[in-house]
Amino acid sequence: MVYHWQSHNVKLSGVDDMVLLPKITEDAIVENLKRRYMDDYIFTCIGPVLVSINPFKQMPYFGEKEVEIYQGAAPYENPPHIYGLADNMYRNLLIDNENQCVIISGESGAGKTVAAKYIMSYIARISGGGTRVQHIKDVILESNPLLEAFGNAKTVRNNNSSRFGKYVEILFGSGGQPEGGRISNFLLEKSRVTMQNVGERNFHIFYQLCSGASDSMKKNFGLCQLDYYHYLSYGGNHKVEGTNDAHDFQETLRAMNVMGLTDKEQSNILQVVAGILHLGNVMFMEKGNYSEIQDQDALAFPSFLFEVVHDHLKSKLTSRRFDSKWGAQSDTIDVTLNVEQALYTRDALAKGIYARLFDYLVKRVNGAMETNVNGYGIGILDIYGFEIFERNGFEQFCINFVNEKLQQIFIELTLKAEQEEYVAENIKWTAIDYFNNKVVCDLIESKRPPGLFSVMDDVCATMHAVSEGADHDLQKKLTTASGTHQHYQSCKEGFIIHHYAGIVTYNVEGFCDRNRDVLFPDLVELMQSSSNAFLCSLFPDQINTNSKSRPTTAGSKIRTQANKLVDELMKCTPHYIRCIKPNETKRPRDWEELRVKHQVEYLGLKENIRVRRAGFAYRRPFNKFLHRYAILTKETWPCWKGDDRKGIEWIMRSVHMEKSQFQLGKTKVFVKAPESLFMLEDQRDRKYNHYARVIQKAFKKYFARRQHDRQKEEAANLMFGKKERRRYSINRNFAGDYIGLDSRPILQSLVGRREKVAFAEVVKKYDRRFKAARRDLVLTSRSIFLIGREAIKKGPEKGKAIEVMKRKLDFENISHVSLSALQDDFLILHMKEDYDSFLEMVFKTEFLLLLSKKYHNQIGRDITVRFSNSLDFRVKKEGWGGGGTRQVKFVSAGTSDMALLKPLGKVLTVVIGPGLPSNSKPILQRVVVGGRQSRVQRNNIKQELGTLKPQITPRQPGSSPSRPAPRLPSCSAPRSSIRAPPPPSEPAPPNQPTVRPGFRLPPFSGGSGNAPGQVPVLPTASVSRSKQPVKTINHQNFMQTPQAGVAG
Repeated sequence: MVYHWQSHNVKLSGVDDMVLLPKITEDAIVENLKRRYMDDYIFTCIGPVLVSINPFKQMPYFGEKEVEIYQGAAPYENPPHIYGLADNMYRNLLIDNENQCVIISGESGAGKTVAAKYIMSYIARISGGGTRVQHIKDVILESNPLLEAFGNAKTVRNNNSSRFGKYVEILFGSGGQPEGGRISNFLLEKSRVTMQNVGERNFHIFYQLCSGASDSMKKNFGLCQLDYYHYLSYGGNHKVEGTNDAHDFQETLRAMNVMGLTDKEQSNILQVVAGILHLGNVMFMEKGNYSEIQDQDALAFPSFLFEVVHDHLKSKLTSRRFDSKWGAQSDTIDVTLNVEQALYTRDALAKGIYARLFDYLVKRVNGAMETNVNGYGIGILDIYGFEIFERNGFEQFCINFVNEKLQQIFIELTLKAEQEEYVAENIKWTAIDYFNNKVVCDLIESKRPPGLFSVMDDVCATMHAVSEGADHDLQKKLTTASGTHQHYQSCKEGFIIHHYAGIVTYNVEGFCDRNRDVLFPDLVELMQSSSNAFLCSLFPDQINTNSKSRPTTAGSKIRTQANKLVDELMKCTPHYIRCIKPNETKRPRDWEELRVKHQVEYLGLKENIRVRRAGFAYRRPFNKFLHRYAILTKETWPCWKGDDRKGIEWIMRSVHMEKSQFQLGKTKVFVKAPESLFMLEDQRDRKYNHYARVIQKAFKKYFARRQHDRQKEEAANLMFGKKERRRYSINRNFAGDYIGLDSRPILQSLVGRREKVAFAEVVKKYDRRFKAARRDLVLTSRSIFLIGREAIKKGPEKGKAIEVMKRKLDFENISHVSLSALQDDFLILHMKEDYDSFLEMVFKTEFLLLLSKKYHNQIGRDITVRFSNSLDFRVKKEGWGGGGTRQVKFVSAGTSDMALLKPLGKVLTVVIGPGLPSNSKPILQRVVVGGRQSRVQRNNIKQELGTLKPQITPRQPGSSPSRPAPRLPSCSAPRSSIRAPPPPSEPAPPNQPTVRPGFRLPPFSGGSGNAPGQVPVLPTASVSRSKQPVKTINHQNFMQTPQAGVAG
């Protein structure tokens, strides 16, 4: 069973997939969402569509554990989650080689921006690595705080509302690693720079700069308290609950660094932001029907920060140049503005500068992740939600139009297109009614008959000055053009539109000015005259006063951008997240029934469930279905040569799918239930896993041999010239785990299931009295664990021995490791501030090799290893007194490979026979000639290895081998103390003895045929083997492990 974050929750909260609801009504949907929301389950699904409810608090299931759970998992294995949708997109991109996109929709404050950030962070975690790839990931993730600072603001409905739309495309290489990306931005609400509604704020960056700027910044930019700036005074409240503007400012600066912005460029950007704030404090007074600067000192900082001439700025704010033409004659007239016109000019300049600055930041973000790779991509649409305020202006009109277009995509692809596809493919189907909002989109954007945008453009084309009359004229013309439309109404303030999400009343005041969106040539020339090259670069405009073409309006821009966006989305495989805002209080666990029900209705969730329930969960063109599932049968793999329909039927019969579960249309196959699709996917995964294991087995075998050779050489180098070697350790392969951790879950839990174990062995630990105790030693990438056993003292299982953690040694606390120069198995782990661990371990060489590697990876330097035949170690303080040190002396005497321990007071003497010389080297298996192993040599080696059958033969007294042979222990030693050596995976050197695993030593007397005093000796490679049978080498014998005491 796959572990997931719901597995410990006994209580069931509604249904995960609302297709399974017993009753399909708005009330049943709302009740199911409420039950899950109150139990902190914010995600529910309708087939592949994810429904997300804003919890207004941080939820616990967005960590690394959830990433591991959902990565590569089938949709049915885990509860609905945004990581599951993101993983599905990523896998479909790699498998189907198709562009993917996710459309996140919902009203303002429903959690769309947070959902987009979770998707981007998940994809960044699971995709490939490398320096450039990591840089691209950093740019993608850090673009969020940067663009949010300049493009988000607090509204009455959302503390971090996106006041612009963005479509993020992440481009991937053939290996699934991010190679680059681009961001498209739509309709920045630049009017917010100069005015906000009560209870709202300007863009975050203004508050971040004033709150988080350094002292030098405040001095250079003339920054004061927030109350000082006119452009920040409309909302009435500068603070946002849960927001730290000073901290967020540091995040913004860090994001700028990731984008590659230099300190000079960052200073220029912030200088422009400060200049806009100071520009807002320039006020005008009326003097003889004309405007005049109220306080000349207010111009000082704007002219200083914009680096323009003081008088030039004053002139352009209070006058405007008009070009008049009579035939071939032309003339230029400077007209002094009235107060209303001067205020409009000032605000137009502030909005124009800020909008161009925002476009510059988007351009720099795109430049930081630009790529030439022509791969497939994942698009994430995070755009402003549907808005209904007390006073709705031109910005709300444009925002709601874009949301109408997105709703149309959802209808086209999930309701309309799906049903039309069934009819076109001759699939039996009963039509389901739904509201198609295309009629509302046509009302707004149509050209013939003219829609609302076209009427606005015509009115703006005849405007010559700011006046209330233009807006009134617009209202009359809109009513004339669309008054009979069923989704349009006229009203006193302006007009009413019946949107898919509700009825919205729009106030026409300011519509014409904001739609015209003109920055007068005088102001462009003013900015181009700046001595700041950065500010000049924001205004590359070529001023042409003779042009007769109609200027592009904001309405036509957003209409063009919206249609272009729809075209891009239609080229991708779409995924949907429908976000719901549960309340207006922005508090967790607060549920407003009527508000949620209204959102369920206009999002079309009921119709979506009905279509999903009556339709087919999966459909695919014949060729793509065969390409994906051909591996299920040997007849269709790797390529089906016959008719596509026959091939699909063959696959369906092979997996025993009932005919009622699928239908074949004209060009596509339709699978009814998700369970049938999951079954196909499961069998496909099993096939690929089988073939993958075959390939892995071959590669692992090849690389294991190379790894073993490399490890033996590294181990030999570690001890070379410093310590004598065991006779059977030099050519031994390393296994790593010698205690079977996979079958010991208690040991795993003590160490930690997420700890990657590099080595495990049963060792002896000696205390201050040199008394031995068994310990399980486990080496991970960061620590050494010593695990012992203790008896339960109470309860029904009293007396039962259980495994307990005795000691954990972190690498940073290890001072050094010491060993003797003899062939013994003793090793001391010296600690910096604590007592040491005196251990006896069979596979000390392997342990020391792995410890040195892990230590270097974790600490960044090599571990200190000391060799001496006189070692000291500190002991644990026990009770009153205690502590101190103990000494271990090593003496080479006799011929035994077994260590003899002689404790005396605080000194332990270890006596052991000589081992192989400290300069011994391993013998590798392969013979390399000219960069390639000779086949003849390989065969000769195999034949020699096969004919080498180690056995014990008597040797006549007086003859002596070239190296001392292992002797039997004295008669006083019990036979149980004699432990068998490891099975060598390679032949021993010509003069090195070898013992077969499991060999039984002959008795001292009674029928052995050996004369008293004869010592059994081992044959060398030079001994004739003509009478020995040929045996095949078992290449898995490196997994066999010896008993303690002889491997080293």
